Amino acid sequence: MMVERGEAPDIVTYSSLVDGGEMTKTRYKKLTNLDHAFNLFDEMIQRKPLPSVVKFTQLLNAVSKMKHFSSCLHLFKQMECLLTNVFTFSTLLDGLIREDRIIEAERLFKKLIKQKLCEPDVVMYSTMIKGLCNNDIAVGLLRLMDERGCEPNVVVYNTIIDSLCKDKMIEDAFKLFNEMVSHKGIQPDVITYTSLIYGLCNLCRWDEVSKLLKEMEDLRISPSLQTFNILVDALCKEGMVDEAEAVIDIMVERGEVPDIVTYSSLIDGYCLRGEMTKVRALFDSLTSKGLVPNVVTYSSLLNGYCKSFKVEEAMHLFHEITRKGLKPSIVTCNTMLQGLFRVGRCGEARKLFDEMRAHDHIPDECTYRIILDGLCNNHQVEDVLSLFHLVGDSKLNSDIQVYTILIDGMSKYGKLDIARDLFQDLTLKGLQPNMFGHIP
Repeated sequence: MMVERGEAPDIVTYSSLVDGGEMTKTRYKKLTNLDHAFNLFDEMIQRKPLPSVVKFTQLLNAVSKMKHFSSCLHLFKQMECLLTNVFTFSTLLDGLIREDRIIEAERLFKKLIKQKLCEPDVVMYSTMIKGLCNNDIAVGLLRLMDERGCEPNVVVYNTIIDSLCKDKMIEDAFKLFNEMVSHKGIQPDVITYTSLIYGLCNLCRWDEVSKLLKEMEDLRISPSLQTFNILVDALCKEGMVDEAEAVIDIMVERGEVPDIVTYSSLIDGYCLRGEMTKVRALFDSLTSKGLVPNVVTYSSLLNGYCKSFKVEEAMHLFHEITRKGLKPSIVTCNTMLQGLFRVGRCGEARKLFDEMRAHDHIPDECTYRIILDGLCNNHQVEDVLSLFHLVGDSKLNSDIQVYTILIDGMSKYGKLDIARDLFQDLTLKGLQPNMFGHIP
């Protein structure tokens, strides 16, 4: 084949590579070399007449799929003075957003409208709404679509509704839902309802969840695996494990097979109730169900053992994670650290902390708080202060919870002068004391 012989495919070949059948699709996959893409582009711009915008856009899209977004931008800048269309711009905007170059994407989008380079379509608006991650801007773009005569679709509405629900702005989400259905005549789908159910579950508004599920049934919209998993997880987090099991039974009746996410949530629910015998039995049965525990599953079980003061079992499980070829997450490590400190095994906790750093597990704010709290609770006052001063003016020490831990710890062990100094330092940093961070 041409690529294998080191020859750059010409535009005719490229076009067939993009649009051909099974044979040519295989050859298209070979076009993964950035140098070949650049060679092809150079040849294309030298042709008289120029190839159509479709051909240039196909090339730009191919480079974007290679995840060479900077190169995609470079090619686009050369193309911009030649020819562009809405799909070309959409491809570029998507690439910028994927590279987290949000400001550049926003500038380009504004430039398109201001300079009338092209009229954004629903795909471009959808790309921008999804990428900007800002509810106010997203709603603003939705209004702009109306102003410019571009009809939003269910994907656009779903994106904004989902974002609002995740930010617990459930009333705004329902306003948008009603607008979509009543004013625009757009039918909601399972994704719409799943987002709303997620938002309601987070706020424990169970009656409204039931109402939405009934509404889905009336509209003959079947809950997806994700819908069921959201319900199971939310119920388990509230200690409503019996209700969660009932949801799983309904899943099975409807032909929806519970996955590892479903059972990880159920394990977490049992752990929260301290029912470790049930937890272990469920965990051990996963293999027979054809499921492989992931890091989340292990972390939930680990958390249950630590909270039940069964640290030996927790340590055994922690080491099993790496033996199974999995990488413990920062949450897993933090859970294990907390468990060790809880039973006074400070030396092992420090050793684990050193291993975390050696294996590129960057400690986060939660790790820092766990260590400070663990040292305080185990009378390691000097070590606590040493660590606090070592961290210095880092943002880790600009946290009210850190000061609360230290002030309470110093007060508990009679170090009232240090507690007062910490309290003064807290106010100098502009941190607001809470009801727990006080001088007795």
